[in-house]
Amino acid sequence: MANIKSAIKRVKISERNRLRNKSYKSAVRTLMKNCFAVIEEYRNNPNPELLQEVYSRKNVAYSKIDKAVKKGVLHRNNGARKKSQLAKALKSVGETTAAAS
Repeated sequence: MANIKSAIKRVKISERNRLRNKSYKSAVRTLMKNCFAVIEEYRNNPNPELLQEVYSRKNVAYSKIDKAVKKGVLHRNNGARKKSQLAKALKSVGETTAAAS
C-alpha cells in the first residue's frame, strides 16, 4: 500500500474509475447482445413491431457507446467499430427481407 498522500488518493481514484469503466463496458456488451438477439429474431420472423424494436434497441446501444467514448471508457475507433458491427447486422437483415419480399 502507498505511503504518500497523493499516491493513496490516486489508488482510490483509479479504483473508482476502474469500476465505472467496467460498468460502461458491461452495459455496452449487454446492449449489443440484446440488439443482435432482436435482429436475429426479426430475421426469422419479420414483422413491423419487431422492426421497431430493432431500431429502438440500436438507438439505445448507439447512445451508450457514444457516452462511453465521450467519457473515455472506450477509444473512438473502438466505439466506431461497435456501431459499425450493429449497422452491418441491421443492413444484412434489410437485404434478406427485401430479397424475400
